[in-house]
Amino acid sequence: MSGLLIIGAGGFARETAQAVRDAGVTKLLGHLDDNTALHGTEVDGVPVLGGCDLVHDLPGARVVICVGNPRDYAARARLVRRLGLPADRYATVLHPTAAVSSSSGIGPGSVLLAHCVLTAAVRVGAHVAVMPHAVLTHDDVVEDCATLAAGVRLGGGARLERGAYVGSGALVREGTTVGAWSLVGMGSTVLGDIPPGEVWAGSPARRLRTADAPALDELVTRTTGGPVT
Repeated sequence: MSGLLIIGAGGFARETAQAVRDAGVTKLLGHLDDNTALHGTEVDGVPVLGGCDLVHDLPGARVVICVGNPRDYAARARLVRRLGLPADRYATVLHPTAAVSSSSGIGPGSVLLAHCVLTAAVRVGAHVAVMPHAVLTHDDVVEDCATLAAGVRLGGGARLERGAYVGSGALVREGTTVGAWSLVGMGSTVLGDIPPGEVWAGSPARRLRTADAPALDELVTRTTGGPVT
């Protein structure tokens, strides 16, 4: 079976489904979600076919994982690890209005929604979520499983380490690093490096606390050499 399966049926998954339909180049097969109440229903006209593990019964389909939110932004990484699919099973979804320079690169399983801009020599890893109107400027690096919410702006040479979450409208100064599995609050202005596993917010952004358990668990998994993608 050829076509695309979207893992998840929440807001991000629905936005991705709309991007796929707007692009009109890939057949959208449906959503997979572990919420059994959704099985056999439709979300915005797209069927929910069953649980996430059904992906293994449809080996000809490409896949994109569209789960996670500020309360658990590690969910995408956990599902990637749980499903254990090879990289070539994952699709990359670009809304037709996304502007990606020829010198930039995007990894498998990543999604760029409407009006995103990657200017020059930007590197986006695997399973990254880039929401509408995000701007990534020259030489930015976004590692696997990171999330850029709507309207985020990254200055040149900024780096988001694995799993970092940058909230809506946040600004990240050029040459600045947001550490692995840290969260930047919406509307924040990041003027200096943020260590891994912390929550920062404000303008200028200041440390509020350590990240929640799901993100810290992912951070520990990587630093102790456990299974990662």
